[in-house]
Amino acid sequence: MDAEGHTARAGLQPDGRRHRLRFAVLGPVRAWRDGEQTGAGSPQQRALLAALLLRRGQTATAQELVDALWGEEPPQRALAALRTYASRLRKALGAEALISESGGYAIRLGPGTELDADTAAARAAEAEKATAAGDRARARELYDAALACWDGETLASVPGPYAENQRTRLEEWRLSLLEHRLGLDLQLGSHAEAVSELTALTAAHPLRERLRELLMLALYRAGRQAEALAVYADTRRLLAEELGVDPRPELAELQQRILRADEELARPAEETAPAHAAAFVRPAQLPATVPDFTGRAAFVAELSAQLLTAESRIMAVSAVAGIGGVGKTTLAIHVAHTARDRFPDGQLYADLQGAGHRPAEPKAVLGAFLRALGTPDPAIPDGVEERAALYRSLLAGRRVLLLLDNARDAAQIRPLLPGTEGCAALITSRVRMVDLAGAHLVDLDVMSPEEAMTLFTRIVGAERVGVEREAAMDVVAACGFLPLAIRIAAARLAARRTWTVSTLARKLADERRRLDELQAGDLAVKATFELGYSQLEDGQARAFRLLGLADGPDVSVHAAAALLDRDPEQTEDLLESLVDISLLESAAPGRYRFHDLVRLYARACAERDEPAAERTAALSRLLDFYLATAAGVFALARPGDRTVAHLAATEYPGLAFEDRAAALDWLFSEADCLLAGVEQSAKGDGLRRAADLLITAKDLADSGIHSLRYERAATAVRKAAQAAGDARAESRARIMLTHAQSVSGDLEAAERNAERALELTRSTEDPMVRGYALNDRSIIALFRQHYAEGERYCKQALEAFRADGNRPCEASVLCNLSRARLALGQTEDAIRLAEQGVAIYEEMGRTMRLANARYALAMALTGAGRTDEALDQLTQALAIFHDSRQPMWEGATHLRMAEAHLTAHRPAQAATHAEHALTLRVTGGDWRRGNVLMVLGRALDALDQTDRARACWQDALRIFEARKSPEAAEARSLLAPPTAA
Repeated sequence: MDAEGHTARAGLQPDGRRHRLRFAVLGPVRAWRDGEQTGAGSPQQRALLAALLLRRGQTATAQELVDALWGEEPPQRALAALRTYASRLRKALGAEALISESGGYAIRLGPGTELDADTAAARAAEAEKATAAGDRARARELYDAALACWDGETLASVPGPYAENQRTRLEEWRLSLLEHRLGLDLQLGSHAEAVSELTALTAAHPLRERLRELLMLALYRAGRQAEALAVYADTRRLLAEELGVDPRPELAELQQRILRADEELARPAEETAPAHAAAFVRPAQLPATVPDFTGRAAFVAELSAQLLTAESRIMAVSAVAGIGGVGKTTLAIHVAHTARDRFPDGQLYADLQGAGHRPAEPKAVLGAFLRALGTPDPAIPDGVEERAALYRSLLAGRRVLLLLDNARDAAQIRPLLPGTEGCAALITSRVRMVDLAGAHLVDLDVMSPEEAMTLFTRIVGAERVGVEREAAMDVVAACGFLPLAIRIAAARLAARRTWTVSTLARKLADERRRLDELQAGDLAVKATFELGYSQLEDGQARAFRLLGLADGPDVSVHAAAALLDRDPEQTEDLLESLVDISLLESAAPGRYRFHDLVRLYARACAERDEPAAERTAALSRLLDFYLATAAGVFALARPGDRTVAHLAATEYPGLAFEDRAAALDWLFSEADCLLAGVEQSAKGDGLRRAADLLITAKDLADSGIHSLRYERAATAVRKAAQAAGDARAESRARIMLTHAQSVSGDLEAAERNAERALELTRSTEDPMVRGYALNDRSIIALFRQHYAEGERYCKQALEAFRADGNRPCEASVLCNLSRARLALGQTEDAIRLAEQGVAIYEEMGRTMRLANARYALAMALTGAGRTDEALDQLTQALAIFHDSRQPMWEGATHLRMAEAHLTAHRPAQAATHAEHALTLRVTGGDWRRGNVLMVLGRALDALDQTDRARACWQDALRIFEARKSPEAAEARSLLAPPTAA
């Protein structure tokens, strides 16, 4: 026999290596050889493979395997059949995999062989270790990874008693892992998301008390206390009926804690706090530390740890950068004081005055250091290099800490660094010293709200702050949580016993006077910023001023380029130079922001130093950029929509996007800035463009995330247009308000705005507004169950959009008309109209509007009892809504899926989708939430969870009664006790 034949017989690859084998039992039984799936054979052959795999390499006798495959009644030729199955497996897997010994068989799971059950066990073991170490987030990831090993039903379609027993065991294990992961979900605050999964699991495993306990806790933390208590009542009743026992003590205790509204129960477990570095004592030559030093624990620990590395490296250098007034010096001095016992040979300090007009010369600083180290004046050399050499020689073998405060740049620092083992340097600067080799860089941000309140309270006194805590928070927020500003404000209040905290808060509420109010004695926030501004070059100073004009929370490079009228590359260089000197912050790659007080200062500089015409032109360019770009996004998201043809012209260009995903990324990332620009522009000559920007950004109103902010911007434009007597801008703002208010469920306000917008079209003859307003009125009528009225408005809107040649909007109206016909009992007509809408959108391209059409078609199909077709349409719609960043529409789709499953008598699936709808929120505000609770209640009632069902209906009834909705009657009927027959 040749060598190749021998290796094949031995089950080896031609190069002598063993074949790589992978097996799966947590789902269908499958096998892979060298990455390619190999046939596992007939059901009995798969049963043999599973029985061998689950023995983890141990040999099973022939009789044991016969019993495993056939139980007490094996076929007459069972042993022969067993040998045939084994032979086929050996051929498929290789001779080295399946071994015959002692009259039985075994599969050796050696190196290069994987079994999904072993992978899951290893991940679960790692999860247990992470849990024990307090790393809950990592533990949750590992439990998820373990659960991901399952691919459907364990040992799917594998016959035999052994497989049945193992299927039960492995399913129990899976549920145990799920319980561990869900417990971690709740500890990490994901209770709202967990409710839907737990609802489905308790429906599938009604007697599993741990799942009930987790569901109770999740509901309670989600603010659904009545439902949480109802789960306990359902559980107690079910256990009594099925097993004749009471709930376990843990479940009963949880019920009592919920009844007591236990505060500890409402809070997820807190992550283990990071250990802080041990405190050290004070050095001798440093400025005094502030007695009320507050917060910054993480920075203190980080910098202290860096100073300790001076023992094991030539020199430890840490550079702290940040805006003026952020507390760099205070932090550095505090850290240096804690490190005294590590540097017994002395501590040197110098204020390098880098923010001023005349920064300290290294030569003078070295002279002062040499004197401090005992060098007489005649022995101090004249040149910088000679002084630096003597300085380093004196420090050789010593352990000295150097604090260099307020440095201008790295060039000023380099001659002052000791460069010897055991020494350390701590540097503060407004500039990030990226060019200082070997330095550990720290960017210091403003205080957290808690730290700010602590500092303010320490200076003012707990008694005064305690009675006006809300006003105190207003004060520190007005200070932008900047330590210097907080100290000044607190010092002013402490010196004025007749002032209340509210008095100070009112003074700081006026943005135009805020910087003037933040001064006390020789401390002034404005003076601190002035030092940095006075050193800017002309281009930097102009950029600083103009950037301060925009109202958005931050600015992108391209938006800044529009403001400055420069190309993006030049703009980015300018912005980065302002970041380097801490007058601007890099919020994220390509995005920049001011600290609130720096913005006020920048705006004051613009009003003082920038001509009014240039300020107006800069904001006009920014508005043009947003409108032109958003119009491009609108066109990509709604191919063929004529709306963009009716928008105001722009002079400054916008961005162009290759695909819809990139366009939506821009819209949602710019949402806050864009809507801030709408409000800001409504006050000036940009009123009409601001109204049109609302139209192009209308997807933000649907998102749920930005809906309230959008409505506020639309209200500002409406008010400004009304005051200016601009009917065109007012009508466009009103139709966008109608849309936003319909989404939020404020139907009365929405109808008023739609009606007024229609009235204004008599003078403006704006075809876009007319079509939109009529369509919105049809939607409002449908919400209110005024179906004939809704049908009438749909027909009028259809005429308006067809006259304008706006086919996508025509499709939208067809879908609304479908819903009206469905409610009027004309189901087949409703299906036909919705299919027409789907066809138009498919012709135009796959957009979010196609999802809306599929949603309408699914409602009609559900009404016709064609639930599987409806669910197919809804599944496709759900994917599009998800891609379009529309969680509210995702929630609405889950509601319709729940209704379809209820129609098909699948209550467990209906309950799961209803819970998803509650988690994601749905359009229509509380009214729509009430509808979801009604559906959820019906599903739970069908699952015999009657107490929780009634809790859902009670919540729905409260919502409907508060809104005087007609659905209240249905809720009352469901809650009414059954009448005797």
